[in-house]
Amino acid sequence: MTSFSRSLPFVAAMALVVVASNILVQFPMQGQIGGLSLADLLTWGAFTYPFSFLVTDLANRRYGPAVARRIVFVGFMTAVVCSILVPPFLFRHGLIEFETAADRLVRIAAASGAAFLSAQLLDVTVFNRLRRQSWWRAPIVGTLVGSVFDTMVFFTVAFSAAFAFAGPNDSFALETAPLMGIFHIDAMRWVSWAFGDLSVKLIIAVVALIPYRLLAARWSQPTVAA
Repeated sequence: MTSFSRSLPFVAAMALVVVASNILVQFPMQGQIGGLSLADLLTWGAFTYPFSFLVTDLANRRYGPAVARRIVFVGFMTAVVCSILVPPFLFRHGLIEFETAADRLVRIAAASGAAFLSAQLLDVTVFNRLRRQSWWRAPIVGTLVGSVFDTMVFFTVAFSAAFAFAGPNDSFALETAPLMGIFHIDAMRWVSWAFGDLSVKLIIAVVALIPYRLLAARWSQPTVAA
């Protein structure tokens, strides 16, 4: 099996996860839990993006860091292009509720690309250093470090007024509300979204250890490319 064909399923999975996340991150969750407004805390993208680290770690476990980095780069390029082209297509076919301006899509794609590349490559490096320790240590530490870095970069570039040069701001994201919807401290919604997003990422990182362990057990003799 060629290097391309063996990495293709991982590339496809990576592109699917990131494209879905780039669309869903533009939709705050609606609903109320007691006095907590979910729109002040989470976007739907928080539930899909963490699986990109699972894809990277499985590729690294199976084929080693060289192939994992290749999957990150190819998946990144595919995802950025699709993130710009797919939302207008879905809007025209009535699958999403509103159309995002083209320059806003470019800013989301740029934020996603910067966060994705840096966080995923960091995850690959951390994972590879810890791969010979306990089976859970490499994926959980790599995902933890990558998730923190990814969240900081993505939400700052995508929503902070400081990056308005990259595209128009999201006025709802810049409005102030109680931090994470529960604290008596006002903060811009995108800051609460970042904390909420990171919280979900860390929970899913723990849950994702289950499929990681099951698949890694089948790959007890991985082919590693340095």
